[in-house]
Amino acid sequence: MQAAVLRGTQDGYDLVIKQSASLDQVMVDLKTLLENLKADAQAPTERVSLDVLTEDRILTPEEKHRIEQLVGQYPRFEIHKITANVMTIADALQLKERENVHLLSKVIRNGQDVQMQGDVLFLGTIHEGGKLCTTGNIFSMGNVTGILQAGYPDDESKLVMGNLQTAQQVRIAEQFDIVEQGELAASQQTIAYVNDLHVLSYGNLNQLKKINPKLYNQIGGI
Repeated sequence: MQAAVLRGTQDGYDLVIKQSASLDQVMVDLKTLLENLKADAQAPTERVSLDVLTEDRILTPEEKHRIEQLVGQYPRFEIHKITANVMTIADALQLKERENVHLLSKVIRNGQDVQMQGDVLFLGTIHEGGKLCTTGNIFSMGNVTGILQAGYPDDESKLVMGNLQTAQQVRIAEQFDIVEQGELAASQQTIAYVNDLHVLSYGNLNQLKKINPKLYNQIGGI
């Protein structure tokens, strides 16, 4: 499996860095890819801007620098941005600074029902039988084995984002899903949303632009 793959899109080119590969292997495969494109007469002759996608891997500043330095050796290529599918706590806190997002860090126990207004960044714990309910979106970075409800009472445009694998139930407006064991991956990138058929569905953070373009633009295209 190639650790670095070039993929054409409507907006240009994505350079996909496989999360399972070591950075040393990424550097080897990326150099080979760039050398092949340099020698390919059919390759684009204009300057190529790359969006680097690292899947579920968050690169350190040093790792980003190594990739940028390598790409910089090829004048036809430049890096537009480097993004991951995951949202870190630092990303979430930046989101709080940019938008009117309420930070909630507490323990919600069995039988407790916490009601809020607007978007919520949740960093606490919800025990089974506990519930967090808000009129806006929920960005959950905490430990949830209870219930999350966004868009209360009837706004199906809202979403729930975070690690939902252990949640007891996810609700958006009047739509809900009882999360079965193994149904969702353990990842902070899961998005719960209501689709065009008014059914609660799940997607990934890298699909946010398609799922909810307005929110994607509000938070700067994470």
